[in-house]
Amino acid sequence: MTTHTLSPALPQRPGFVLLPDAGRPQDDLALEARLLEQAAEGGAYAAVWECRPALVVPATYRRFERFEALSERFAAQGWPVSVRRSGGGLVPQGPGMVNLSLAWRTPARMADAMETVYLGLCALLQEAFQSFGLRAQAQPVEGSFCDGRFNLALDGRKAVGTAQYWKRVNAAEHVVLAHACVLVDADLPLLVERANAFEAQLGSDRQYRVETLANLVPAAGWMPVDEAGQPLMAAHFARRLASGVNGAAALC
Repeated sequence: MTTHTLSPALPQRPGFVLLPDAGRPQDDLALEARLLEQAAEGGAYAAVWECRPALVVPATYRRFERFEALSERFAAQGWPVSVRRSGGGLVPQGPGMVNLSLAWRTPARMADAMETVYLGLCALLQEAFQSFGLRAQAQPVEGSFCDGRFNLALDGRKAVGTAQYWKRVNAAEHVVLAHACVLVDADLPLLVERANAFEAQLGSDRQYRVETLANLVPAAGWMPVDEAGQPLMAAHFARRLASGVNGAAALC
């Protein structure tokens, strides 16, 4: 009699549930904390959202002596500065940008799964792009803000930045926060000017170039449309992205 040893079933990854009220402009840190808190209880949660004008920086920027005073100055000018949990560099936020934030609880190890998370995040966005006839690839773009290997670029110019953050919840599990910021029809010269002004006044050696960036909607030329003929705008792209993310399996 032949016996067969059954392999243990792999745990099923939960599907993302969209936060119902995240479509309006959000405070990025409050939304981030909410996603992490809900994911720590189990399940997977997603938000597709816009941020009011702001400069978002990693905690490493606190090392600059001028950081606190400069943050107050920019806040008084209508550009508050917030410190996010993930790494990377400065990211200006404003109208015409769409953010995707995903949070879930996982037994995966960060060292094994970080690249898998980035690739999965890029794939969700690339699928949304394809519905408008756009093809983006993951690559670094020198001179763009918060440059990284898993930017998404259109013809070599950065259209999406990505980041992730892992928080241990017990000896065997983490909560993962994965984030992407998409330039849809943003004011790119303004974003670069604000980012460069902050870096210069901070005393850092970082400066960014507007020609390294690309909106999904070009300033001139053809207008991307979906299969129903709907033009690509920030609100429309946000709805399409939310539809693709809702119910998708957690990334690791």
